[in-house]
Amino acid sequence: MGINFLIVDDSANIRAFVKKTLNMTGLEIETIFEASNGKEGLEVLSKEKVDVALTDINMPVMDGLEMIRLIKENGNMNNLKIIVISTEGSREKILEAAKLGVKGYLRKPFGPENVMEILNEAVTNG
Repeated sequence: MGINFLIVDDSANIRAFVKKTLNMTGLEIETIFEASNGKEGLEVLSKEKVDVALTDINMPVMDGLEMIRLIKENGNMNNLKIIVISTEGSREKILEAAKLGVKGYLRKPFGPENVMEILNEAVTNG
């Protein structure tokens, strides 16, 4: 059985890039879901089984940190691994993400090798 991913980013181009990169990792992927903001991400999570969520921080409607906070408040999503992919580089936001239990943090722009490295670490070492 493969891994289910959720990509949450307001940029369709970034979602397409991350999706393409996921398909290059060699990981056994079952499904890749997409959402354009945190609210849509939560809607996907309420309906689908997702193993790994990759989320931006700065998005309209609901940002990534708010989405992560709400995920953490929902006890039945404790096995979800979350990786932040963002242009946000402020120490405060990075520390906040870490306190919320994020498994990895990638700053945009990034290359496929960066995504694969973070994903392999998060998926294999949990």
